[in-house]
Amino acid sequence: MHVSSVARTDTRGLHEECGVVGFYGVEGATSHAFLSLQSLQHRGQQGCGIAVVLPDGSLKLHKGAGLVKEVFHQQEINDMPGRNCIGHVRYPTTNVGGPENIQPFLFARMENPFALAHNGNIVNAAQVKTYLEKLGHLFHSTSDSELFAYLVGSGLHGDDWESAICGAARLLDGAYATVILTRDKLFACRDKYGFRPLSLGKLGEGYVVASETCALDSVGATFIRDIEPGELLCIDQTGIHSSFIARKGAHCMCAMEYIYFARPDSVIEGSSVHGFRRKSGTLLQKEHPAQADLVTCVPESSMSAAIGYAEAARLPLEMGLVKNMYVARTFIQPTQSMRDVGVKMKLSAVRSIVGGKRVVVIDDSIVRGTTSRIIVQMLRDAGATEVHMRIASPPYAWPCYYGIDTGTKEQLLAGGRTLDQIREYIGADSLEYLSVQALYEAAGRTQLCTACFDGNYPTDLYQE
Repeated sequence: MHVSSVARTDTRGLHEECGVVGFYGVEGATSHAFLSLQSLQHRGQQGCGIAVVLPDGSLKLHKGAGLVKEVFHQQEINDMPGRNCIGHVRYPTTNVGGPENIQPFLFARMENPFALAHNGNIVNAAQVKTYLEKLGHLFHSTSDSELFAYLVGSGLHGDDWESAICGAARLLDGAYATVILTRDKLFACRDKYGFRPLSLGKLGEGYVVASETCALDSVGATFIRDIEPGELLCIDQTGIHSSFIARKGAHCMCAMEYIYFARPDSVIEGSSVHGFRRKSGTLLQKEHPAQADLVTCVPESSMSAAIGYAEAARLPLEMGLVKNMYVARTFIQPTQSMRDVGVKMKLSAVRSIVGGKRVVVIDDSIVRGTTSRIIVQMLRDAGATEVHMRIASPPYAWPCYYGIDTGTKEQLLAGGRTLDQIREYIGADSLEYLSVQALYEAAGRTQLCTACFDGNYPTDLYQE
């Protein structure tokens, strides 16, 4: 297939990238959830919600479409007093429902209410859903989270909460970092592969769980540890209790968490996100130097890699591209047309810096190629004499089935295309990627999920 035939249509797939938080025994839990969800806003911008246990023991839920600050105002927070709550930020994929998919979800199990929020994607969801529908369950959304909740509430796996959650989790395959709130307990669990991050912290006399450590920092919580792959934590008035849904021994953290999704001030399984990105830039320069006058980056997730590259190359790091802070991330816009407009609104080139210069542009990844192509042209229009693209990750050539909306292989720029074809499509003078080996070196670990780079999926895919 020629590069000019790269798909420019909406992406398809049932994948989400989201963020979750949970608080137990924390005074003003809803206010803290509001702050922590704002710190996770980069993980989802189309919807959010909070479920809280009120003083009378009932559960109250408020959620809606939009940013956290748009959905929650002081009045909503005042109307949700309590010490235990969970929260969620979400971004949707194309053709995957609407407001009914915004989390958390609120359910009843044998007259006992519970709320659930989830980050990830269940690869055997279709099979499990068919199984439940045959048992008479009706579904009101297309979210995997509702599927998880129905399994918990089905009564198929025991009467106590821990047995119900463990039984549900063992039926599900794929990626999930999940928080569940009952009247007197907070549960948090990760899938047995450890695809998605989930951390535990201490706040006063209570506890916090969150998708990233930056959410702990935002409320002044002290990091305790990462929740382990396959681990189920139960937090109640007696403290923290740990059990395991499964012990696979895998730590297949999604490489894109380090490369793109997580905030640079977060720490994931002992590795600083900023430190990873900076080292990946250093290794990228060693693997692929360029004859140039300056280094710039595509703000902001590639800034750390650009620092590492510029230092290693002994070139000045300049602000050749400026970002409009008030425009959402283009990668997680649900349609291609929105992404195209978003890039032009989000970025502009600085003529006084790049004019007459040979420029090395550092970016964290190329997924569909939209952003890269527009950026190269922007820099040329601003007077850059040469534009050399250096990507701080391997070629993104395979679709993700674990929670990142990247479309089909045909919609990925590196899917079945040569390096020169990709370079020609984006219009750069040269193009190079970080190697997979350097990715592991930068992370300082031996296990990652790199399926989007090499097609080696850790799970079965249950293709229909």
